[in-house]
Amino acid sequence: MTDKSVRVTLIKSVYGQLASIRGSVRGLGLRRIGHSVVVADTPSNRGMMNAASHMLKVEPALGSGKV
Repeated sequence: MTDKSVRVTLIKSVYGQLASIRGSVRGLGLRRIGHSVVVADTPSNRGMMNAASHMLKVEPALGSGKV
């Protein structure tokens, strides 16, 4: 696993999108507009982010989430 992580925020609705794009958004753990999650920066997560890039905001996570 990698130490890098990114914060992903859903900024547009998944309504009317292809099922594969909706699946990518769900796979990232996003549920509704404005919802943000911190995910590991892995190739599989990058692929899901690229598939739905027109409806996501991706930024580096400020903390790793570990205490």
